Amino acid sequence: MTTMPSDAPPQWAHYTEPAFADVHGLRTAYRRSGAGPAVVYLHGTVPTRVWLPLCEHLAQAHDVVAPEHPGFGDTPLPAAIEGFEDLVLHYDAFFDTLGLWDIHLVGHDLGGWIAANLAIFYPRRFASLTLITPSGLNTRARLDVPGTDPFRLTARERADALLNGRADRYSEFFTQEGFPEDVVRSYEEATTLALLAWHPRYDRRLDDRLARVAAPTLVLGAEDDRLVSGAVAERYAELIPGARHVTVRGAHGEESSHLLPLEHPREVAELAAEHVARNA
Repeated sequence: MTTMPSDAPPQWAHYTEPAFADVHGLRTAYRRSGAGPAVVYLHGTVPTRVWLPLCEHLAQAHDVVAPEHPGFGDTPLPAAIEGFEDLVLHYDAFFDTLGLWDIHLVGHDLGGWIAANLAIFYPRRFASLTLITPSGLNTRARLDVPGTDPFRLTARERADALLNGRADRYSEFFTQEGFPEDVVRSYEEATTLALLAWHPRYDRRLDDRLARVAAPTLVLGAEDDRLVSGAVAERYAELIPGARHVTVRGAHGEESSHLLPLEHPREVAELAAEHVARNA
């Protein structure tokens, strides 16, 4: 195995050097680019340590801030983080540290679950909310779909579920330092996910709490989400007052998958930007 000099910049695809904010003693990694209305993108469980093409598209007309959750990417997991309420407090302090208000909040998967909680607890902080194939809700349809429990899938099964068997096309987003470093980092991030969502795999309190969301909300679902049932995105739209649900269509005869930000970054960016403009 070739060892890269410690002072050499990382070479994997889509890498950009993160900035760091001190949030109550936690060195929080984030990336930022663009100018215009403030858009905060909260990532899903994968990928981390990259500047996504989705963010690049949004940064053409927005001030895009993409932090990495505690326990993901280059942000360490402190002992104080034990659940979603702790993440909500962390991000509220992070926004204060960067001087962000009237935020257009965009979250994918786990990031959508976190974004929904932020909009519940701080309803007047956000100008709009966009949830992309979010997780966090329990639906009968989800429980009836075999193989959707992320903690019961092998790495290959999970990759197939994320991208409907097309994961090999996007290997550049997941291959970074190589073996064994990538495996170790993936395990560390999976451990953080387990801390947040091991039992249960959803938050039953969201069904009542989502009525508190005041930000105009757009929920983007996939045609064939094999990791989180499409019924979850639909249910978010039903529970959030005035929310719109839009299904992002696939291309070339292929139905869209859970990882919409990777497969359809331009289409997702256009829908999110339209939502931001409508509520700026």
